Amino acid sequence: MTREVSVEWRPGQSVTGRLAGPDEVRLPTVLLAHGAGAGQDHPGVAGLRERLAGAGAGVRVLTFNYPYMEAGRRSPDRQATLLDCHRAVLGWLRAEVGNEVILAGRSMGGRMGTHLAAGGEPVRGLVLYAYPLHPAGKPDGLRIEHLSDVTVPMLFISGTRDSLARVELIEEHLRPLPGSTIELIDGADHSFRVPKRTGRTFEEVLDWIAARTVVWMEGLGV
Repeated sequence: MTREVSVEWRPGQSVTGRLAGPDEVRLPTVLLAHGAGAGQDHPGVAGLRERLAGAGAGVRVLTFNYPYMEAGRRSPDRQATLLDCHRAVLGWLRAEVGNEVILAGRSMGGRMGTHLAAGGEPVRGLVLYAYPLHPAGKPDGLRIEHLSDVTVPMLFISGTRDSLARVELIEEHLRPLPGSTIELIDGADHSFRVPKRTGRTFEEVLDWIAARTVVWMEGLGV
């Protein structure tokens, strides 16, 4: 079951969210943020939301739009605005569900989650789908400085063909982080699309990602 919600993130300004999953859960609720180029109804985000909510564990999941996406703009808001919105949605979710929250996100949305956690927001863990470790074609522009301030477990799921996260840099900078778990999807790009030669479809890749996320959550001992 999925219901649409409205979250006021600034006085007089609201964003739309979709809350999916059962009312009774044993695992933390997942707040899943979208990437820079598409909102919460993008097949990759909506597909993960519905798979997590329908998984055997029955995870409760909330997705939402950042303000620029809600307004129909293409260019992302400034980071401070993204974080203000993300933080407000997190506060709304805590008040709504009353249990622990895991911050998850695709690309930019995951990066915003890491900043919230590094800044002290009390969350149970982080799930980073296609974390944008560096801009495309700029492997020297690493986005890692704040990650050392994250004190909760982190699950990174990336494709081996991701142009925003070269595998050797993942191994060098993300795997050594305390509490990090790295999962690499052979042949997948930044959108988790895989070549036909892999014998897997995009839908099957999403199935695996959702299942792996639930297994990781269960391993947190909550």
